[in-house]
Amino acid sequence: MHRFFEKLKGVRPADILHIFLFITALPIAFFYKRKRRGLWLLCDNGIEARDNGFWLFEYIRRVHPECDCVFAVNKDSRDRDKVRALGKAVDYGSFRHWVLYLTARVNVSSQKSGKPNFAVCYLLEVYGLLKNKRVFLQHGVILTDIEFLYYENTKMDMFVTSTYREWEYVSKNYGYPEGNVKLTGLPRFDKLHDFDIVENQILIMPTWRDWLGTNALAKNEEKDKAHFIESEYYKRWSGLITSKRFEEICRKYNCSVMFCPHRDTQRFIDLFDTENPFVAICDYDHFDVQQLLKDSAFMITDYSSVQIDFAYMKKPLVYYQFDYEEFSAKHYHKGYFDYEKDGFGPIADNLETLLDNIESACIRKFENEDKYLERHKDFFTLYDTNNCERNYNTIKERYGL
Repeated sequence: MHRFFEKLKGVRPADILHIFLFITALPIAFFYKRKRRGLWLLCDNGIEARDNGFWLFEYIRRVHPECDCVFAVNKDSRDRDKVRALGKAVDYGSFRHWVLYLTARVNVSSQKSGKPNFAVCYLLEVYGLLKNKRVFLQHGVILTDIEFLYYENTKMDMFVTSTYREWEYVSKNYGYPEGNVKLTGLPRFDKLHDFDIVENQILIMPTWRDWLGTNALAKNEEKDKAHFIESEYYKRWSGLITSKRFEEICRKYNCSVMFCPHRDTQRFIDLFDTENPFVAICDYDHFDVQQLLKDSAFMITDYSSVQIDFAYMKKPLVYYQFDYEEFSAKHYHKGYFDYEKDGFGPIADNLETLLDNIESACIRKFENEDKYLERHKDFFTLYDTNNCERNYNTIKERYGL
């Protein structure tokens, strides 16, 4: 009960409206369920339609058009038209979204927060006040110990995993009831088998850090910017894209570079600047992450989950891990994945070693090394274009749809 009241303190004034929307939607949904007994409600993060929720929705609309499904996305989203071209869309966070959320036989999302209002729904779902069926497609492949995804913190009815090691780790350590964790693969992986690489394109995609105030909902942006620009994180990544040696490598090997910070770091993107003519700073308004992954020949990352998407395509990468111990202590705790033994590329903890690895990859013309291809074979239990199909069939069977 103490924990409940602690969470209740996190409800903002703006969330109060959603309590009334929920209460008002309840009786309507009660009767609406009779009309739409097999409704699927899908979502990513509300802002975009580019992740596993969207690709499963696209598959359903294309292969099973008879299925009653709706995708929730913000009415101002740049992806709204893409959704509506496929099927029905509902305004994320709207009253109708609440009605459909309460009506749906199953709610499917790639994000734990993929619901009309995260704060209100969290209290309703995790504390047993609302017993709806929810499928967590995931945003990536779990490598570490992520406490907020434990069953006690989500009460997800179905949790999707993509490799045997991930399935085993989540099943044993995250507290889900037997049968809740499924090995079906990420729907977006279906789209990673057909791609044309842009010659010599390098992609830089670092993840974010909990301790940097990079949350997109933070209130004091100017204060956060002042804090961010003093961080080691900023100095290290800025140091790479402004490095004269990096510019010389790009010129010598005719490389183009796409620097794309994590979604929660995008609001600081104007702080990243470089005179390197080979580097493009990528914002989410104009660049699609999956397309960048497919187009690029080589990746520089740290701990980002997109490393798995890139490795899935059997492409080479390098890890720039200058703060490994701090990241493991403050962000995500160590899990089953050991970067030295399991990683899909070499590890650098300083700029010069990183640049050495980048140049070595250029010399190899971005051909992957055999030892990392062997790790690919050992790691990816599922490597095919049937991920959407497996998820669809598993959900359909589990909920009698």
